[in-house]
Amino acid sequence: MKPPNIKLPHSVIVKSPGLLPMHYTIRELTQAVGAVERTLRDWLASGAPHLRDSKGHIWINGREFAGWVAAMRKPKRERKLKDSEGYCMRCRQIVELLEPRTQHMCGKLTSTRGKCARCGCSIHRGGRVSSNPLQPLHESKTGDHE
Repeated sequence: MKPPNIKLPHSVIVKSPGLLPMHYTIRELTQAVGAVERTLRDWLASGAPHLRDSKGHIWINGREFAGWVAAMRKPKRERKLKDSEGYCMRCRQIVELLEPRTQHMCGKLTSTRGKCARCGCSIHRGGRVSSNPLQPLHESKTGDHE
């Protein structure tokens, strides 16, 4: 069974590993991770680990909840972009850059502009001199200073 599509706020992702191995009430957990109570209740309905006692109170184990948050996170990017690739915001995917033009910005920073191979929109990508082979090497001119 595929897990539900749940978007976790950054504060929950960052704060959940610090939860103690104890039972929290919903209000205590919302304060600990910085989430809204209604959102937390929706997560419990979607499968977040919790217990109910004989009076119907909801208890959430901090360690189990932190494990659930880790399982629900988006997977990290598997690879870095190649030097001739960019991320197209319109297509929402990694594409090959067409007609790439690299410009030196400041220090080691460069800016590469190109077009998306799928939709043709402009793509801007930052980089560093040492990691961008499209960057022509600019030799510093040591001119005569008077």
